[in-house]
Amino acid sequence: MGRGALFGPVVSAAVILPQEALPQLVSFQINDSKKLSAARRKKLAQEIVNLAVDWQIGYASVAEIDRLNILQATLLAMKRAVLKLQVQPDICWIDGNQRVPDLLVPQETLVKGDSRSLAIASASIIAKVWRDDLIMRLAAKYPMYDLQHNKGYGSQKHLQALLQYGPSRLHRQSFRPCQIQGMGNG
Repeated sequence: MGRGALFGPVVSAAVILPQEALPQLVSFQINDSKKLSAARRKKLAQEIVNLAVDWQIGYASVAEIDRLNILQATLLAMKRAVLKLQVQPDICWIDGNQRVPDLLVPQETLVKGDSRSLAIASASIIAKVWRDDLIMRLAAKYPMYDLQHNKGYGSQKHLQALLQYGPSRLHRQSFRPCQIQGMGNG
């Protein structure tokens, strides 16, 4: 989550769901995390982690995003999430069309996976809730960027603050709106 954001890490989640929990998860009408309200996402994330056999978060830092590019950093975050799992999955369903490099677990890619796979949608919800919670904690340190409302994405207020204050150390310097000449804010 957070691939298009200007601020903060990119976050992925890996989740292993038990077969017997699938009907219950279907009844929750789990869908693409971006199509759900924040309150619904938070409630669903709690339900998912309670039902999951295992789940983990992986992320790539702003420095890694700037060094690798957002796609490679996202794949790295995915790999980190899978490697942290205590239970070895039989297969990894990957949202999108890119396989995770050097992951020694069988993989299948699924374009628009969060709307086609319960496991991918569940992982997407967990990752988005985790990232949003992180950004809300960081919002207190960086109030000028209006992070509590934009979660690090390029809202008008956020873009205006970048022009006025410059980017912070948690802004993605490789993203064009953050490439502003000036001092920036630690």
